Amino acid sequence: MTVDFSRSLPEHARPGARMPVMGRSLVATGQPLAAQVGLDILNLGGTAADAAIATAAALTVVEPTANGLGSDAFAISWDGHRLHGLNASGRSPRSLDIDRLRREGVPRLGWDSVTVPGCVSAWVSLWKSQGTLPLDALLAPAIELARGGFPVSPQCAAGWKRSAARFKEFPAWMATFTSGGRTPRIGECWTLPDHARTLELIAQTQGDAFYTGELAQAIATDAAAHDASLTFADLQMHQPLEVAPWSVAFGDVRLHEMPPNCQGLAALVAAGVLDRLDPASYDPEDPALLHLQIESMKIGFATASAFVADPDHVDDTTGQCIATDTLDRLADSVDASAAADRSVDVPKWSSTVYLCAADATGRAVSFIQSNYEGFGSGVVIPGTGIAMQNRAAGFIDKPGHPNDIAPGKRPFHTIIPGFTTRDGSPHMAFGVMGGPMQPQGHLQILSRVVAHGWDPQAAIDAPRWRVEGSRRVCVEPDLPARSIAALEELGHDVARAGQRDVSFGGAQVALRLDDCWCGGSDGRRDGHAVAR
Repeated sequence: MTVDFSRSLPEHARPGARMPVMGRSLVATGQPLAAQVGLDILNLGGTAADAAIATAAALTVVEPTANGLGSDAFAISWDGHRLHGLNASGRSPRSLDIDRLRREGVPRLGWDSVTVPGCVSAWVSLWKSQGTLPLDALLAPAIELARGGFPVSPQCAAGWKRSAARFKEFPAWMATFTSGGRTPRIGECWTLPDHARTLELIAQTQGDAFYTGELAQAIATDAAAHDASLTFADLQMHQPLEVAPWSVAFGDVRLHEMPPNCQGLAALVAAGVLDRLDPASYDPEDPALLHLQIESMKIGFATASAFVADPDHVDDTTGQCIATDTLDRLADSVDASAAADRSVDVPKWSSTVYLCAADATGRAVSFIQSNYEGFGSGVVIPGTGIAMQNRAAGFIDKPGHPNDIAPGKRPFHTIIPGFTTRDGSPHMAFGVMGGPMQPQGHLQILSRVVAHGWDPQAAIDAPRWRVEGSRRVCVEPDLPARSIAALEELGHDVARAGQRDVSFGGAQVALRLDDCWCGGSDGRRDGHAVAR
């Protein structure tokens, strides 16, 4: 695929902004040390999947503020022949006391907020299907970082400090992630020895220790000590799901997203609606286009909040949300001259890591893993470094709704890996981490790259907007004043974010060209794209 980036490079790059990175193989993620780990694996002859697994494992060490060994994960990958979807989210405990939780509310902290962690199963499943190097070789760099120490990056240090206040009543968290109550400073080398030993057990047993062995027993023992519902049997029964991604046409590509239980449906509906409104006919910075994007996103969120849940609890007709006639009807409902006052249930904020990896053969992986909120539930399994996610907070207490809290059920997930294909071949692996920003970020990156031909880095750097419900939309401070005024004239309630606001997501992109990959990494985060 030949691409002319000449318009986007000089016109839209900010002074001192990053340029896109190009190479035959590429890794992009939100933490530099983890990106380098992935590139080292590619230099050893590993596949994109090998690089993704090594990078994901390293991220649990160097960015524990957003993911960890107790995370869940999703991936979309191109194996050289076809596209695969991997859902490694876990279920709630099968003995969950629903009556008590209905009385007390769905918690955000503690054991009641924990579901079975799935990220380790994602690594093993991806490795078995598409990896070539030994698993211990893929986890070795993460083990070295955990045992030997790593310099803590700026945003990670800030998040770590905030978490210490949140988890001060969780002794195992304080013992594992602080030194006498102190969190690491920016640039301070920090070690996680328990984490290193756990990674070694995972490597030695090809993940079995986590679900059926020593680590599973440690998790179950700690749960029992706190009268929690999670059991050894819950861990034993966990299996990741191999699924077919759902897709819609957008311009001359197809956007692929994971089906429920994650919010990929929001991105698909929004993209399908926007595509019918002819975004390529507008200037990419025209406020009229921003209006159409925002209105399309509202429809996407409304659809997702009504239908996204555990695939075992989703109606067979949910796929009709992205059917041609449905998207035609939804696009017809968009008023180009006025903002709609739509009831929009926007997901809550979360902390996440995302990576994309691509190799010289054309294989690519779009991979995302998350604890949900920072370090997750606050529950840490003593002696293991395993910080358990709080994904049960993704349930709602609404009997009859497909995402109603229940035993043995996967909750709604915010995390979504994105992927596009063109003419049945890989085009772009991408993601925008950050809770409700994820589908909105997908739509904005997609529009700039596909409809307007921008290079990935320029598309990432452009100012973003964020739907917050009804007519409310928040914009980054560098969105032009004339654009804000035009949106307000259309009826949008516009709020301008502060200069230090980092809540507009962190994007990573790998775009396929004729003979190489072109990557970009978000300056809103600590990471970068690296290539060879």
